Amino acid sequence: MLLVPRVTTYNRWFKRPVDVVLALLIAIVLAPLLLVIALSIPVMLGPGGVVYRQERIGRDGRVFTIYKFRSMLRDRRVANSPTYIGPERRTNHKCQNDPRHTPYGRFLRATSLDELPQLLNIIKGEMSMVGPRPELTAVAKEEGFANHPRHLTRPGLTGAFQVSRLRSSNRISAGLHLDIDYVVDVRFSDDVKILARTLLIPFLRRGS
Repeated sequence: MLLVPRVTTYNRWFKRPVDVVLALLIAIVLAPLLLVIALSIPVMLGPGGVVYRQERIGRDGRVFTIYKFRSMLRDRRVANSPTYIGPERRTNHKCQNDPRHTPYGRFLRATSLDELPQLLNIIKGEMSMVGPRPELTAVAKEEGFANHPRHLTRPGLTGAFQVSRLRSSNRISAGLHLDIDYVVDVRFSDDVKILARTLLIPFLRRGS
């Protein structure tokens, strides 16, 4: 698909500085909350680390490591165990009957608090406050959008798909048309609207 995004003054000169300033301010304001979550994870979810890392597809198809607060029990299966036959869970979408789920983990995802470590991804320049959500590389390849024009811009902490009704599908591929609409014409007003609607997610408990 040939797509040439419109170069706006905001997208070219101001979006990145705004991202950094917002990410730093949010990190400073929410520092006590970040500390509480970090300390609670080992208590509520047991051993396995506090921050969860995954490879995702970023701008121009470059793979980067995304950060999230761990929200599931550690997968105790041994990678080469002869007793397990099935796909690696980290390369697939979560399912409701996954044995690693806990009420606390569901709370973190439902309120999107597990996404807060991605402020570091934004500061590093791998992500933006608003943009298409980055997908797992394996899932993007499996569903056929690893080379999709949605990757012409930095992926976002939130995006048009995340504040739409389609979000309940938990499949980024269901909102590719929304990503295209965003990438074609990145506007400051659209980013403000998406961020404002994102603030409602913790209260609506629509996280994933």
